[in-house]
Amino acid sequence: MTDKVGELGDIIDVALGKAEGDLLIKNGRIVNVFDESIDDADVLIYRGKIVGVGKFENAKQVLDAEGAYVAPAFTDSHMHIESTMCIPTEFAKAVAPLGTLTAVVDPHEIANVAGADGIRFMIDNSKDLPVDIFFMLPSCVPAGPFESSGAELKAEDLKAFADEPRVLGLAEMMNYPGLLGKDGDVLDKIALFSGRIMDGHSPGLTGRELDAYLSSGIMADHECTTPQEAMEKLKKGMWIMMREGSLTRDILRLLPIVNDNTKHRILLCTDDKHPEDLVGEGHINFAIHLLTENGVPLATAIRLATLNPAAFFGFKHKGGIAPGYDADMVVFDDILKIKGVYKSGALVAQDGKAVFSTRAPAVAAINSVNIAPLDDCSFKVPALGDSMKVIGLRAESIFTDEIIAAPRVVNGCAESDTDRDIIKLAVVERHRATGKIGIGFVSGLGLKRGAFATSISHDSHNIIAAGENDGDMITAVNKLKETGGGIAVSLDGQVLGCLALPYGGLMTDKPVGSTAQEFIRLCDIVKESNGVDIKNPFMTLSFISLAVCPKLKISTSGLVDVDRFELVDLFKGELEWISG
Repeated sequence: MTDKVGELGDIIDVALGKAEGDLLIKNGRIVNVFDESIDDADVLIYRGKIVGVGKFENAKQVLDAEGAYVAPAFTDSHMHIESTMCIPTEFAKAVAPLGTLTAVVDPHEIANVAGADGIRFMIDNSKDLPVDIFFMLPSCVPAGPFESSGAELKAEDLKAFADEPRVLGLAEMMNYPGLLGKDGDVLDKIALFSGRIMDGHSPGLTGRELDAYLSSGIMADHECTTPQEAMEKLKKGMWIMMREGSLTRDILRLLPIVNDNTKHRILLCTDDKHPEDLVGEGHINFAIHLLTENGVPLATAIRLATLNPAAFFGFKHKGGIAPGYDADMVVFDDILKIKGVYKSGALVAQDGKAVFSTRAPAVAAINSVNIAPLDDCSFKVPALGDSMKVIGLRAESIFTDEIIAAPRVVNGCAESDTDRDIIKLAVVERHRATGKIGIGFVSGLGLKRGAFATSISHDSHNIIAAGENDGDMITAVNKLKETGGGIAVSLDGQVLGCLALPYGGLMTDKPVGSTAQEFIRLCDIVKESNGVDIKNPFMTLSFISLAVCPKLKISTSGLVDVDRFELVDLFKGELEWISG
């Protein structure tokens, strides 16, 4: 008690100008997120805390901001580190220079691969970093009844992590049909986290079903894609996370919901951000940039990434430039080119570079690719009808459509038809070598030749492959078996390129810059050599198996109608759109 009292006395003396502070940032333009003003002032820091905002002279170190903005460091309110393809230590080095010093993450992806061991790896690897990484525990492992995941987590499995200091609550409850149907396991998880933060995932849910969903205690949603959906959920008490990821880009779609009546209930998140976009665009700072470029005042936009998430998650001394708050700050003239980032008053990033080091991970890899042998018949699918269901892609969306098309039949089997952009898909079970393979077709990839495959395949992360021919699909899948997962591109029986992701087939311990370069190289290869003509082919492919987002998806069990939440036959339905 005596030490604490003495420390408080020292803080008071520094704030009153009777003693010297540790750091003084002078001549800044303070972004005040409390009243959304921009104030010319100095910031005085002592022992990692802000002790004054105003005019000060005494400090051991003085930084002249020269009129630059000084703002609270940013929070990503919902994300999956695995989507950056970096383990947590490398993720921290990637996002700290972009101004993100707090991330609330859902280790859902690695949990679907490695279960509790995967969660433990993420918690342990994220300790003692200058980026505060908090966890929401995965609520749906597996994500649904049609998945073949590497693990199954019941309420009792989550209970082992519930009291971890950096565990905040229950992550996105995407199995809303299970919740509404009073599934016992779902209700057990909800009950376990009663009174704590529970995050939602309920695309398109409305009316009484939304009421029932919210009555369980779920508090937020990051899946809104229209202002109408977001406003209904806001009116019913939800916090809305405006998402700007790599594939799911909702900031501009949801811009109309940001006003004086709603801004206190809106957060920013990325959900899934790939390494090349982290390097090329930014992180939460990019979302703030989009808002300000489209008419949202800077202080309001920054509030959505600072004070609001602090209020939502209960971070009592984060999210503002004010006395008593953590000295987690960013200094910038241009939010896309941040000059300095300070964690507890210490410089951790400068001019786009991290200035801290991290320890090596405790484990060398998380080996997880275990598939049954493939042969020439593995991906054959007999044509059992004159029309078939085809997954129709939407630009920059994880939502898909159901298209009915006539199959291209060769020797009695349905095959890819590049002339009509109908390409074969295969989802290969990779956790237990069961030999399960789901076969379907997709329109919208624009693939002309060869194949590509990835072990990033939401949510169970089996290997998903798309190809113009079966041989190249098998070549790509076998390459991933060899590397322990990742992304592979093939043509004429040869592997054209591969990005190895040995940590669960999802992440690497390489720096984000080198990972981004290799990823971009693979994107160039698949476009130039294989003829793919969409912006982000690998992330697009990875979400085709996300059997919790409408409309038509594919799993190891086959096609899933997400709206009806049931498996559907490939060769049924009336011919309506693409004809042979």
